[in-house]
Amino acid sequence: MKEFAKTELTEKTVSSRSVFRGHLLDIYDDEVLLPNGQTSKREYNRHVGAVCVVPITAEGNVIMERQYRYPVGEVLLEIPAGKLNAREEDREEAIRRELCEETGVVAGTLVDLGWFYPAAAYSDEKITMYLAKDLSYGERALDEDEFLNVEEIPLSELVRAALSGELHDAKTQMAILRAYLFEKGEGR
Repeated sequence: MKEFAKTELTEKTVSSRSVFRGHLLDIYDDEVLLPNGQTSKREYNRHVGAVCVVPITAEGNVIMERQYRYPVGEVLLEIPAGKLNAREEDREEAIRRELCEETGVVAGTLVDLGWFYPAAAYSDEKITMYLAKDLSYGERALDEDEFLNVEEIPLSELVRAALSGELHDAKTQMAILRAYLFEKGEGR
């Protein structure tokens, strides 16, 4: 196996300036000191964090959502998800809230599937993934600016769609594949 040269990678903040504070995004423009002693600029988003869930029915179907996403101008097929109300919010409580609000589904069991950074080049957003089982059904409580359709799709069909490039939402791809591995006894 070829060995590659190693170098220091850590950048140090020289200055940080908030350039926009919004409901969802807080944009910063920082100056950083690079490992070679030079400086550079970093523009990035500080995000409160998010959660997502793969709710699997007893029959092996996943409760999915179709939702219009304005930035890309498309209706996307996604798993239920939502942002935290605060960085300190309990992530399990957050996903239970979001799952019920968006689909009316209540999870009897939640399994933590881990977390990931969806866009580490320009955001510190951290998304925690869950698998939900032992589902029961109640009433949806969508936000007044939230419109989505809910449907059931077999997990195996979603795995095929993720691997063939038919699912375009990153959190959905990641969580579907993790849930599939967990269900097969190969995950966490």
